[in-house]
Amino acid sequence: MYTPSLEEFRELARQGNLIPVARQILADMETPVSAFRKIDSGNYAFLLESVEGGEQWGRYSFLGSNPSLVVRARGERIEILQGQGSEVLTDVRDPFSALQRILGQYRAVAVPGLPRFTGGLVGYLGYDAVRHLERLPGMANADLGIADALFLLTDTLVIFDNVTHRITVVSNAVVRERTDAAVERAYRDSQQKIDAIAAALRRPVGAPPGLAGPAAAGEPDSTFTRPEFCQAVRKAKEYIRAGDVIQVVLSQRLQLRTGADPFDVYRALRVVNPSPYMYYLRLGDLKIVGSSPEMLVRMEGERIDLRPIAGTRPRGSTEEGDRRLEAELLADPKERAEHIMLVDLGRNDLGRVCDFGTVKVTDLMRIEKYSHV
Repeated sequence: MYTPSLEEFRELARQGNLIPVARQILADMETPVSAFRKIDSGNYAFLLESVEGGEQWGRYSFLGSNPSLVVRARGERIEILQGQGSEVLTDVRDPFSALQRILGQYRAVAVPGLPRFTGGLVGYLGYDAVRHLERLPGMANADLGIADALFLLTDTLVIFDNVTHRITVVSNAVVRERTDAAVERAYRDSQQKIDAIAAALRRPVGAPPGLAGPAAAGEPDSTFTRPEFCQAVRKAKEYIRAGDVIQVVLSQRLQLRTGADPFDVYRALRVVNPSPYMYYLRLGDLKIVGSSPEMLVRMEGERIDLRPIAGTRPRGSTEEGDRRLEAELLADPKERAEHIMLVDLGRNDLGRVCDFGTVKVTDLMRIEKYSHV
């Protein structure tokens, strides 16, 4: 059965031109990984999972493949990839304007009973995308050759419910005309997309290969030597004393050659470091694997939430050890100062886009426990 029905869909089409159509499938023999392997095809795909508190699996996993289009930004070059073709935008020079233009074509209609995310943009903003927002010198060396930003517009996806062990396949129907025939055609097109994914999920798939042993040897290469890093720390302190900056994040990139499959790396990571935000993105030649406890920012309706994590200790081997480390963390002046600094920075960031007087700290220095910290 599809939700909404065709008649309900006709009514919803009066409210907007992007309407999710869904169908539930029993999936008590599936896992998000096995479902992903069944629907995965093409050069672009994603898998988003969550373990709440690093201990209990979050309710939903989201997975998708074959987006309707891809937005790729390098410097001021914005490229749209769709089907077998591509287009370079000549009147837009930053990814934010390009994404706003794409999303501006749609007026989404919510269907009750569906999870928070039912399709949209999935991808990343690289650090250098900040140059489209702030006036900064162009000193970065783009030695990796990857895009500053890359997003998939996913109109059809699979939502894996880890509580009910059901899969919901969602396809967002685009209503391009208001005629009865066009509305029904949009609905039937979404049904066909859903049925194609449902058929893929019914197909048997062999057991995934076992995770290989060590796939790399030796120490990783760093972008810093130890003396260079220490010198950079001293320089950062000078900038802070001079009042030029209030925070410096000194990062080093560690590189290690490996023959491991990136998805196997993700499978291993979700076992050894389960976290609230785990992700595998295959973006053409680029694969991104990650696991983080931190929700950077979330916007729902007119509300924006920002939850910085600052100050950590490893988990104790016993409950008593956990409590001792909690007390140590809360009493550490350096960790407290770092936490307050990030809260202030977050308030400043929100203050740039929120109504004056509406930014409030609702939770401060609350201990949260994850799998390793």
